Amino acid sequence: MRKIPVYSHPAAGWPALISSTRKLMDYQTFLRGGLSVLKSNQPKGGFDCPGCAWPDHKSHKAIDVCENGIKVIASETMTKKADAQFFARHSVTELQGWSGYELEHSGRLSEPVYYDAAQDRYLPISWEAAYTCIAEQLGQLDSPDQALFYTSGRVTNEPAFMYQLFVRCFGTNNLPDCSNMCHEPTSVMLGRQLGIGKATVKLEDFEQAKLILMFGQNPATNHPRMLEMLAHAHEQGCRILSINPMREQGLRKFRNPQKPTHMAAGQSDEMVDEVIQIQIGGDAALLTGIAKWLTKNNKINQSFMDEHTSGYEALDAWLRQQSWPDVECGSGISKEEIINIAKLVAASPATICTWGMGITQHVQGDDNVAMITNLLLLMGMIGIDGAGASPVRGHSNVQGDRTMGIHERPAQKLLDSLERVFERPMPQENGFDVVSGAKALIAGKLKVFMSMGGNYAVAAPDTSAIQHALTTTQLNIFVGTKLNETMLYPGANNLILPCLGRTERIITAKGEQFATIEDSMCQIVPTRGNLKPVSGTLKSEAQIVADIATHVLGADSSIPWQAMSEDFDIVRDYIAQAIDGFEDFNQRIRATERGFHLYHSARHRVWNTDSGKAQFEVPQYPITYVAAQMAETSLAFHHDKKPNDKTNNAPNNEQKIWQLTSVRSHDQFNTMIFGFEDRYRQTNRRDVLFMHPDEMTRLGWQAGDRVIVSRHAISNGSNNTDGTVQPRALGPLVLTEMDIAANAVATYYPECNDLFDLDTHAPDSHIPAYKSTTVVLQRVEANTGTTDHA
Repeated sequence: MRKIPVYSHPAAGWPALISSTRKLMDYQTFLRGGLSVLKSNQPKGGFDCPGCAWPDHKSHKAIDVCENGIKVIASETMTKKADAQFFARHSVTELQGWSGYELEHSGRLSEPVYYDAAQDRYLPISWEAAYTCIAEQLGQLDSPDQALFYTSGRVTNEPAFMYQLFVRCFGTNNLPDCSNMCHEPTSVMLGRQLGIGKATVKLEDFEQAKLILMFGQNPATNHPRMLEMLAHAHEQGCRILSINPMREQGLRKFRNPQKPTHMAAGQSDEMVDEVIQIQIGGDAALLTGIAKWLTKNNKINQSFMDEHTSGYEALDAWLRQQSWPDVECGSGISKEEIINIAKLVAASPATICTWGMGITQHVQGDDNVAMITNLLLLMGMIGIDGAGASPVRGHSNVQGDRTMGIHERPAQKLLDSLERVFERPMPQENGFDVVSGAKALIAGKLKVFMSMGGNYAVAAPDTSAIQHALTTTQLNIFVGTKLNETMLYPGANNLILPCLGRTERIITAKGEQFATIEDSMCQIVPTRGNLKPVSGTLKSEAQIVADIATHVLGADSSIPWQAMSEDFDIVRDYIAQAIDGFEDFNQRIRATERGFHLYHSARHRVWNTDSGKAQFEVPQYPITYVAAQMAETSLAFHHDKKPNDKTNNAPNNEQKIWQLTSVRSHDQFNTMIFGFEDRYRQTNRRDVLFMHPDEMTRLGWQAGDRVIVSRHAISNGSNNTDGTVQPRALGPLVLTEMDIAANAVATYYPECNDLFDLDTHAPDSHIPAYKSTTVVLQRVEANTGTTDHA
């Protein structure tokens, strides 16, 4: 194979420090942001960094933040404002043409504004007038279910609890959140199999693990604080395998900025021992092969299984039916290599499986998580030190928001608890998630859309269709700190309500308040901003929720909304009464600097499942699903059908079919684009298509060629008015070399989101398949404009 030019330096180190410093300067917040960096993740009076959900170590450092976190802090602490003067200079039509990068750098939202259609501009509005508009529009709905209330993971626990309570008091469970687009298969399948949809490990388990299997993760870019723990685990003798279609260069070595010997002498720590370069979507097939060998050779923990599990017989029968040729075809990995991994699993007394969205964001995302959990159960790796399931979430409180009740499919126990505490009925019907909510919006079934943070239209598939649908509503409400694309497609009434950021102080009539978050490993941590707000008109998210609830519910509500917004201790007292695990919340959160760990039943081998035991699950999709799709059709599979129903598949296409995945760059956080540098992939632009150079040679193409990526959409409301299916295309993109699996290409999220549709999702969790779709490629000839099919 041809040698690929790679990033030859360790992850982090001086390039990370230089990049972080430049970003603080780019946002013109070197002093203000720098002071916040010193307070990030600090146990005494500090705030929890909003850059990721990786836990804090028990031994904190004077500077305890990564490059990614500094970029998020720089973004939030900038003093440049997107205020009335800004909106007076720029019409909404003009702003619709701005890139995500330009909107991100336009400044902090600093005063409430509404859209004036006659002037095509946002104009200032008083808070009182905004609340009155909201109350009037919500009061005109035929049903509360005509409103959708979205939540981003940036919202802390206290306002999240208030928000879900307000929405349910209003009368609906339409509470989708960003979990629907990132780790929903984790929540669904771990909940089904273990009785709780969260990580079973603590951070200390990484210090005792002997084998770590990393699935679909790129921590060097997405959660760099994890690198230090991986390097430490490796130093302790733990073997670490990265299972990923892409050989991410940021996982080779780690130069720790906290170690003088690293920074001064150029030393670094090893991390990953080996990269298992599976094909896109091949995780379940690989895990099937591992489990098949372990069961056939009796390398499983039979005593654990006998005492603690149910459903093994069905899984064993299914594993026996799977042939090794199918396993190899489905995974892209040879039988010999799979057996070698299985032998490592068999020999390990303590194994952690950790994963990111490379596992979850597939049609077979539920199966991927199920097979990871099956593997851990086969080996008895739940409930012992140094072992377990470690999903790594992105937003710093996306897990906490769910714990607080932000869920479109709430457990009956939660609804009963809320009814008991607040002495009023709660809605019983499940609400819309992100996918069904977007479909309802496109179909005209929703009249009000509210977003508590986030960039809904751009984060979801079918971005263009959702943006158009937003223009047909009666009211859109956006609570946030920064302007984004979703805010620029106004309905009849459109409001932007600016809120305080994580780094800013919350001062009320009751004094300075602190909030809390829950990290990826169930630790509840206090967070307290230290900066003066960038504008005196900003309100806390809790205050905004309380004000809206007061205006909308009025005398109908006996809940002390304003008291809660002024004194977060009151909110925490209600949480302690309504949410399991938060007993004596106010006392426990103050008892230690690092907060407290929520009780995790599965960690103690208590299984809150239907069977009372941990549950093995048989996958729903064939392990050759991806290979079959690539062989049979370039049309998206319609996943409102049953998994094995292929009646809508198209006949063979003469063009080569490629598997495309979406990736995030090193200079972004979710849909926030900080810049254009992707250091580890050695590119400084976003309009790129990554491909292995061997594939380029085979096609007669080369790096720098311009390529159009296209596929066809499923009928879902984004079709043309005459009923024909609307083609989907992206580009031309610049062909760029990457060490990626054969038959695979990658491009950047969220720019590629219109290539994905709302009908292609996992069957139970409904997560959109951002990480896998079939496409065809056309090279554009530079001089003639003609195309050359791959």
